[in-house]
Amino acid sequence: MKKSQIIAIVIGVAAIAILFSLPRVVVDNDEGAAQITDSEEPTSSNPADMHLGTVDESMAAEIASLKGKMEAEDNQENFATFADSIAELYLEIGKFDSAAYFFELAAEKINSLERLEKTGTAYYEAYTFALNEQKIAFLAEKTRSYLNQVLEKDPKRLDLKTKVAMTYVSSSNPMQGITMLREVLEAEPTNEDALFNMGILSMQSGQYKRAADRFEELVKYHPNNLQGQFYLAVSYFESKQNNKAKKQFEQVKDMTTDPMVLSSVDSYLERL
Repeated sequence: MKKSQIIAIVIGVAAIAILFSLPRVVVDNDEGAAQITDSEEPTSSNPADMHLGTVDESMAAEIASLKGKMEAEDNQENFATFADSIAELYLEIGKFDSAAYFFELAAEKINSLERLEKTGTAYYEAYTFALNEQKIAFLAEKTRSYLNQVLEKDPKRLDLKTKVAMTYVSSSNPMQGITMLREVLEAEPTNEDALFNMGILSMQSGQYKRAADRFEELVKYHPNNLQGQFYLAVSYFESKQNNKAKKQFEQVKDMTTDPMVLSSVDSYLERL
């Protein structure tokens, strides 16, 4: 579990709306969703221009050097190699939209399933952190554009189908995303990502008993999923199943030594 996500949980249940790839979704009683907006500025056409000034000097110099070599390269394979190298550097520091931009440049030169997946996955990671409505829509569309090309060749990639599904949840057609997640679970009832995301969607709609059912199913098959174990406890807490919540929070404490996770758990236990 990302530490920033755990910290947010301590603030309260309202923070759930900004956790785990869903910072802009409100879900209705049928596990559907509606989009809401925020105040973040839209992305630039080249996010790397914005991010270059936020990296340390040595990495910025390395990126600038690679970019210069890339732009001067006529050989498509070499161009793609330089672009990939720049993208990997941005991945190291969590600048996913910049990474996606350069993975995309590489994929445009040398098209392969691996490059398409890298590009789509990077765009998806950027999407999960976006807050501005325009940026969300842009990154979601990019994600679908690249990951759907992989799915056309390999429809059994349920992990990618789950990512595509989540991009629809915050769109004008949220039920398409819900339907896709259900299709994933029909094909693989124990799918970890689909069960987790359906649980999160239920939490966001305030359906904590339904969320508890989803997370119970998740940890039944994936007991080491700390996120699922934690959110199961939160779901019990919010649905007033205090005895179950206390037992579950204690179980989470036994699963980790991370001080931020433990602080979050203790915060809930104090309220029981």
